[in-house]
Amino acid sequence: MSRMDRQNYRREDAAMPCYVESFEAEVAIRDRPKESVAAWLEKEWETTWTACGAFEWIALGYLALSSALIAIHAENLAHPMKLIGMQSFVATVILTLCRVEARAAERARCSGETFSTRWWHFWRHWYPHLFFLFCFEELGKLVHLANPGWEDAKLIAFDHWLTGVHPSVWLEQFATPAHNDFFQFVYLTYFVYLLVVGGLLYYRRDWRGYWSVMTYSAVGYAIGYVIAIFFPIESPWFAMAGAWQGDLHGGPFTATINFIEHFGRVRGAAFPSEHVAGSIAALWGAWRHRRWLFWVMTPFVAAMCISTVWGRYHYVADVFAGMITGTLGYLIGRWLIGKSRLPIAT
Repeated sequence: MSRMDRQNYRREDAAMPCYVESFEAEVAIRDRPKESVAAWLEKEWETTWTACGAFEWIALGYLALSSALIAIHAENLAHPMKLIGMQSFVATVILTLCRVEARAAERARCSGETFSTRWWHFWRHWYPHLFFLFCFEELGKLVHLANPGWEDAKLIAFDHWLTGVHPSVWLEQFATPAHNDFFQFVYLTYFVYLLVVGGLLYYRRDWRGYWSVMTYSAVGYAIGYVIAIFFPIESPWFAMAGAWQGDLHGGPFTATINFIEHFGRVRGAAFPSEHVAGSIAALWGAWRHRRWLFWVMTPFVAAMCISTVWGRYHYVADVFAGMITGTLGYLIGRWLIGKSRLPIAT
């Protein structure tokens, strides 16, 4: 038997259980009594929910909670039904993606990988990044859902009590174009932490590690989102405008940040700092699953935390709160992963 024949034989032998399962399923479908629409829907829901993992528990739970808050405080919003409709649409997309990818994974197991199965596998694993972006941008509309005012005065007083100065104003004495550009650079590194940790685990096909890190982040972010709804903070950039001598001028990284902030700045949702919470959750993920990466990331994350105050985006209190919520995300997320029965989306 040639090498090619042996490979084909092994492939056919591996696929044999799938053919048997498929045949048995066809016989079962042919012989079973016709089920009602309600029964079919119930079975589809059970199958879809089984395809979800701990990350989806958090994502869908947050969407359900925020939709309930929108309905309760609808009078404080201009278009509450549009927001609820968007929440429902996002939830439907998540559930559909999980269901479709589960089917694609089963086809890949039986018939081998194709472009289609790889496509759905990719989006099933990488959609969380888009989900986080959606939730954060949506907070701009939910920031006064339960509280019509701003609570910045409390954090300004806390920072002054803690440090004896107004930190973002005090730091201005050290501002130079080079310093500004350095801190804007490390501020930008926030956007790659989860991509790097998740990307490495994805490349290594460590699916449990990958979804664990996504779940840590989801829990940390969700806690922060809910706090931001009930305790709106607009940030020093707005609340302390005019307290410093001038703008922070720098080079290309400063220009990049200014561009991003011009088109994507959310007024509110500054407490706790989601930048810090997401970074800390990713850092804990590196500690848990790739210890060497934790030591590489730590100095960048530390500098990024300082940059949030340097750049006038956050109070010191925001940073501490972000550290706490990111750590809670890790602890609660790890507990949830331990409770999940399924081997997490593969």
